[in-house]
Amino acid sequence: MGRPSALREAAADKRMQEQSIVAAAKHGPLQSLTERELEVRDQPVTIYPWNAQRRVKAWVRFGPESIRVDAKIVRSTPLAAGIVFKAQGRTYRCWVWGNAVQLAE
Repeated sequence: MGRPSALREAAADKRMQEQSIVAAAKHGPLQSLTERELEVRDQPVTIYPWNAQRRVKAWVRFGPESIRVDAKIVRSTPLAAGIVFKAQGRTYRCWVWGNAVQLAE
């Protein structure tokens, strides 16, 4: 079993991130790449099954407010990543540029 202090720290980090997401969401809607930017008619889209989805850190934008979130990559193109993340019971989904995403450690 993990150290109790490490578990408390992880829970506190999660709460802080959720509060940051909720605060950022007040600045506008979650931004996502457009079909034109994704070039979905010309580029292959990979959809990852549940067991192949990787945890990532990704930059997202709510209106003009940017924030880095813990997310899962659920689909991708050669240049973009489709991610999903949650905050206070709400699920957010969007497409971001691939260089806005980094595999979580």
